[in-house]
Amino acid sequence: MALALDTDRIHQLIHDGVRDKVYPGAVWAVGDSQNTHASGTAGVLDPTRPDEPMRHDTVFDVASLTKILAVWSSIGSLVEDGKLQLDTPLGDFWPEVAGHPLAQVTTRHLLTHTAGVPPRANLKNLYGTDAQDVRDGVLHEALHRPPGQAVQYTDRAALILGYLAEYVCGQSLDALATTRVWQPLGMTRTCYGPLPAETAQHCAPTELDADTDTHLTGVAHDFSARLLGGVCGIAGVFSVLDDLAAFLRHMLEPATTVEQPGFGRTWIKESLQIQTGELAPVRGLFWHPAPGTSPAADDVWVHYGFTGTGIWVSPKEDRWAVLLTNKLYYTRDREPLTRIRNAFRSLVFA
Repeated sequence: MALALDTDRIHQLIHDGVRDKVYPGAVWAVGDSQNTHASGTAGVLDPTRPDEPMRHDTVFDVASLTKILAVWSSIGSLVEDGKLQLDTPLGDFWPEVAGHPLAQVTTRHLLTHTAGVPPRANLKNLYGTDAQDVRDGVLHEALHRPPGQAVQYTDRAALILGYLAEYVCGQSLDALATTRVWQPLGMTRTCYGPLPAETAQHCAPTELDADTDTHLTGVAHDFSARLLGGVCGIAGVFSVLDDLAAFLRHMLEPATTVEQPGFGRTWIKESLQIQTGELAPVRGLFWHPAPGTSPAADDVWVHYGFTGTGIWVSPKEDRWAVLLTNKLYYTRDREPLTRIRNAFRSLVFA
């Protein structure tokens, strides 16, 4: 059964973003647990190549969607396998943080951004360029405030969770996500970068790199991901529309007696509900309520990527949505894209 959508208004909204130079181009889709019911493209891959339009199979640097596609999903699979407990202090089982401030923090604290770890900072300036020095610095750093006291978004939470997942399973994060999540869900074009040249040519370019005077293409925009060789919990994943649709369909699939690949129903249900009590802003487990909605009334959850990407999911409506742009090609100003994202959400989850 087709979803009730005003696709003409959605098309117009996305095309207006191209006209107003919010982004060079965009790809979007809306679906449910069974199918993709509407999709579209707008604009071009790169303004310097005006004859090459955005396509449904354009590759995007999804930036912070890495936190969902690689970290949240992998952590969920480890929790459901009984290999990780959300409320056990990290110092009780992770020797690398025992005796350090992070020892008192739990996995749930990190997933709700209530761990009290320092806010985003330039890792290179703090710890240098050696990957082990960065790891030691992040895992041994003093806390910004006591765990559970406040909600403060920080990329470090995802970085630490990526390190934690690697410790628990004995695999690198890219291998873990590939074997536990992406391959089982058929996400064959989702991977960490840097991308090979033949794939990068189909990738939407992001920000202008001052060192090379070219827009980053097939290389993670995020400085932390580049510093760490392309693979970390913060960012670094590249993906395409169809793979993201498969991921979100899996999140909405009904419970079954057959063992499902990747993360399962219990993890999804727990993640898409308020985990932060009276603290604000409210959070689930790495997901947060979409602006303009409430978990109880609307049940629309979202996660954004800094490069201009976004995914929404609503179990209540059995509906998901994806909007992929390379808005970072033009500017770091978030407000123009925020308006489009909010309008897109309103049209999809009316």
